[in-house]
Amino acid sequence: MQVLINGETQSLESPLKLSALLHQLGYRGETFAVAINGGFIPRTEYSNTQINNGDSLDIVAPVVGG
Repeated sequence: MQVLINGETQSLESPLKLSALLHQLGYRGETFAVAINGGFIPRTEYSNTQINNGDSLDIVAPVVGG
């Protein structure tokens, strides 16, 4: 299955929940937000949100500096 993550196509072996995908990608803590197909997902829904073939995910984190 193919998904787009931050503009890059990635292959996943099977459908999985957003929380499992974030874990695989190494995201920990609460310093990021996730949008799927343009809609932000509440953190409380990460374990209930299914990632499907063709989904577009944007994982965003604040940038410190200035």
